[in-house]
Amino acid sequence: MILAIENLVLLPGMTYPLRIDRFSEDELACIRDKNQEIVALPLKRHRDRHEINEEDFYSTGVALKILEVNPSEKGYHVQVKVLDRVEVSDINIAENMITGKTVSAQEVIDLNETGQKEMMTYIQNISHQIGAKFRESEGIVKAIDEIKDLNVLIGYISRFLPFSKEEKYTLMETASLKERSLTFIDYFLHYKEAIQLQIEMSARFSEKANKNYRETVLREQLREIQKELNEDEPAGKKKKDYKTRIEEAHMPEEILTASLEELSKLESQNPASSDYHVIQNYLDILVQLPWEMQAEKPVDIGEARRVLDEQHYGLEKVKDRIIQHLAVMQLKKDKHGSILLLVGPPGTGKTSLGKSIAGALGRKYTRLSLGGIRDEAEIRGHRRTYVGAMPGRILQSIKKAGVMNPVMVLDEVDKLMTGYNGDPASALLEVLDPEQNNTFTDHYLDLPYDLSNVFFIATANSLENIPAPLLDRMEVIQLSSYTTNEKFNIGKNHLIKEALEEHGLTEADVQISDETLKTIISDYTMEAGVRGLKKRLAAIARSVVEKIVLGTVVKPYVLEADALEEILGRKMSRHDMAQEINPPGVVTGLAWTPVGGEILFIEATEMPGNDHILLTGQLGDVMKESARIALSLLKSRLPMNAIQFKDKDLHVHVPSGAVPKDGPSAGIALFTAFASLITGIMVDAKLAMTGEITLRGVVLPIGGLKEKLIAAERAGITKVLIPKDNVADLKDVPEEVKNKVQIVAVETIEDVLKEALGIALPKIEQVLTGPGFFTKLIDQQD
Repeated sequence: MILAIENLVLLPGMTYPLRIDRFSEDELACIRDKNQEIVALPLKRHRDRHEINEEDFYSTGVALKILEVNPSEKGYHVQVKVLDRVEVSDINIAENMITGKTVSAQEVIDLNETGQKEMMTYIQNISHQIGAKFRESEGIVKAIDEIKDLNVLIGYISRFLPFSKEEKYTLMETASLKERSLTFIDYFLHYKEAIQLQIEMSARFSEKANKNYRETVLREQLREIQKELNEDEPAGKKKKDYKTRIEEAHMPEEILTASLEELSKLESQNPASSDYHVIQNYLDILVQLPWEMQAEKPVDIGEARRVLDEQHYGLEKVKDRIIQHLAVMQLKKDKHGSILLLVGPPGTGKTSLGKSIAGALGRKYTRLSLGGIRDEAEIRGHRRTYVGAMPGRILQSIKKAGVMNPVMVLDEVDKLMTGYNGDPASALLEVLDPEQNNTFTDHYLDLPYDLSNVFFIATANSLENIPAPLLDRMEVIQLSSYTTNEKFNIGKNHLIKEALEEHGLTEADVQISDETLKTIISDYTMEAGVRGLKKRLAAIARSVVEKIVLGTVVKPYVLEADALEEILGRKMSRHDMAQEINPPGVVTGLAWTPVGGEILFIEATEMPGNDHILLTGQLGDVMKESARIALSLLKSRLPMNAIQFKDKDLHVHVPSGAVPKDGPSAGIALFTAFASLITGIMVDAKLAMTGEITLRGVVLPIGGLKEKLIAAERAGITKVLIPKDNVADLKDVPEEVKNKVQIVAVETIEDVLKEALGIALPKIEQVLTGPGFFTKLIDQQD
């Protein structure tokens, strides 16, 4: 008779309780028959009794001795003793019984008694290690220690281990006791490692869960204690519910309605849902934004002027514009916010001026750096559908300021960049338009916000990179380079004090004379502003601090000009200076750069050739065209002298060769260089000139006159030729420059030749007659 078993390891010598679902009458008769051989044979997979066939059985089983049979609620409990391993064949599956032929299987005892004991001890030690990790395992471990048979030990432990059917059958079919023991140990060790990993993972998870649970319980207890003592929050700062905060925010009707709708959504949400926190963050932004204009106290115009003059030297145009704005605000209460654009070289005080304006107006100050921004969402915010969405930087700055009318500095507006996420400069169009910004709509807020009361001040180093529509919305105020006198006054009245205070010094510790300060400005700085001067003063302060700490100087330490090289190193000023003599073909021109004005030398020479012109010095297309215009004009006005160019080439070079140069303002300088070359007349080295020319010989106006004249005065130039149309710009030029430099206005190229080379030419008048032009020479008395 065959009993089908599943997921069991039955080995010789074991006593094992089996649970059988049902027995037929024939099977019960066989069990009660002491002479009937009964075999337990494993199934390969689970099958119902009526579905079992011969292929579902393994071939190796064990012979059983029935010790006891007891009926139960769900079948029978059968206590058996395992006798020997058997091989089963010719299985017959009848309706009432499964039978088969059996042959004893060889049991190879290849371990002596000592070896079996060692195997048992090793297995029992592993059991102790695993049992130590489970509180309820003491009885099982004790039972394992009492087993004295190796097969019985393997079979007993296998009851508690999650071996697969194949692994359990491998233990039953293995004939060698040694091989069976080693296979079991291998399975047992794998199980031990799996248990160890699960325990470590569970311990970590439990530690985290316990910590969170502990914190939650403690916070709840703390909340209840504070509530009982009425000390849940400091007096006067108790957190209010959203409805109260919304009602106290004084929102416009449209915003109030939208806020209450969002609050209704929040109250209907589960606090564990993701939408709950999205709505909560949105409501936090709504109630934190300022929605009500606070009454502004009258501004004292005289006091405002005093503050501006105290904190910034020069910049008269900007100060006048601010005072005008204050006056209009006083007269017209509903004046929209102004939008100024301060354009000038680095270090001229554009950004710091915004803070001074806020102080003069008595308003909050906030600054927004736009340099390098390439994402439109930085200005207009992200839509709430995105994870981690937030308002744009405009509204964040308003929220930080806490008022609707701050002074907001938009720094480096010319450094905005266009990226794949949109054009931030276009997003600023609505912000900086006084006709639109009273209903500015941020993508995150998705509701109109009034920016018309904000005083916007944008700063830039150049107008070239600012889009025309954006530039059209701002009032441009040019800040030019500081003169040497302005730098001296700024350093003396502001920068020296700041440097000393920053390094823990006072005027009683160190003194910098006026001559020393002028030397620092002239020899150790090369800039349009004063940022470099501030760095040099900081370096001097650090050096003095070191000397004072080491005790090598006596206070007050008087800094002399001859000590500057030791502290600041060699002189770094690289401004070109006027030469003593300019040979024929060399003329001094004037140029504008983002960091101030410079002089430049136009050099022309001739060589054998074929009447070609060679231009070098990194010249741009406009400057190259100016050179060709100058040459054509020269050949038309001085034909007898220019005939010598017929078999020669001209080479024009403008140092420094590595610096790009462009623009039409070198036109008259190029013409004069050619005229000097062919006439052999030298141009005064202390004479400089700037102006654009036309083929008609007319001198056209240029830009950057103030910076160019400042550069001329610094370089030792004593006389400058400028276009006549630029005379009106002389009012912006410092008086100290106009006092040192003779400024001559020229209208035509004849005026230039007379002033530069002493050549008097009759002017050419072009007359339009019939279909074309003709020219005639008109003698003109000077």
